[in-house]
Amino acid sequence: MPLVLNEEQNMLKDAAKDFCGKSTPITELRKLRDDKDETGFSRDIWQQMVELGWAGITIPEDFGGLGFGYLGMGVVMEECGRTLTASPLMSTAVLGSSAILSGASDEQKAELLPALAGGELLTALALEETPHHSPYNISTTAEKSGDGYKLNGSKKFVLDGHVADQLVVVARSSGTAGDRDGLSLFLVAADSDGISTTRTIMADSRNAANIELSNVQAPATALLGAEGKGADVLDKVLDVGRIVLSAEMLGGLQEAFERTLEYLKVREQFGVPIGSFQALKHRAAEMFCEIELSKSVVLEALSALDEDSDEVPKLASLAKARLTDTYNLVSSEAIQMHGGIGMTDEHEIGFFMKRARVCEHSFGNAAYHRNRYGELEGY
Repeated sequence: MPLVLNEEQNMLKDAAKDFCGKSTPITELRKLRDDKDETGFSRDIWQQMVELGWAGITIPEDFGGLGFGYLGMGVVMEECGRTLTASPLMSTAVLGSSAILSGASDEQKAELLPALAGGELLTALALEETPHHSPYNISTTAEKSGDGYKLNGSKKFVLDGHVADQLVVVARSSGTAGDRDGLSLFLVAADSDGISTTRTIMADSRNAANIELSNVQAPATALLGAEGKGADVLDKVLDVGRIVLSAEMLGGLQEAFERTLEYLKVREQFGVPIGSFQALKHRAAEMFCEIELSKSVVLEALSALDEDSDEVPKLASLAKARLTDTYNLVSSEAIQMHGGIGMTDEHEIGFFMKRARVCEHSFGNAAYHRNRYGELEGY
């Protein structure tokens, strides 16, 4: 696979860079945080993203999308990562669309995908139930009830859960917690009777929610994929999320690195720029090398998604582990090299470290993915 962007992808990247730089600078995230915005993102800016076609980048043209593929989504998310853009792109245009594309029936796709591409539908993946990522450790139950199902359980760390119109709920229709078999996915209206949502604001000022489901009625038509075989869909959705999140992380860590390099050039100590100090040169060189490796990993993983390669699971874990380590390294070094000012809220560099720490625990941390990669290799 060619590890370069084509002309159209470069044009999309340039357009995304221009839009994010002008419309969603970090000052926008700061304003949302300081104003304690109830939504957590700007509806007006989201509508502009929809008009640019971003909500439907991975959705086929037959359903109103751009059909631009995951490399297209990756370059957009990379630029969003540079400005720490708060939006429903991940929860809706990445996780929601991939769940529908992978598991929905033709009738469901015809109904849902145009609404998603048109920005009329926001989704959230209701998966996690424990403090650590464990996608098969599901205790939420889905019991047969008349012509449908009755859902009971609780979900944590649901990205954009408090603003979603529809929840993709992972529940257990058979087996016990930890089993891969027996999981089922349901698309449930967020305002259904029996659903209680509590918004949480994470360290990076982004949205998440805790959701309780008590005797929630879901019709048979709410099922995504086959009953008890939801893990087949879930695995694909999570790998897409891991790879696209890695692309966002790549943008964030590159921006943090470039800001740090500029600071090393202008901050003086003992009458000379601190960037002339050999120790700081060595640390900057290490970051540069890790970033270049990370670029290749993300590009290969995004390409594998577009090619529907059998290597996607391994590349997803490789990308998430690598980008987690690199983002943590670069954001931590950025704080240290900025010195005391880097620790203040007035300076923006600290926002990247906060985002890095939340990204680390989204869809599995580095330790989880090293272990998963080993298992996929047969160890």
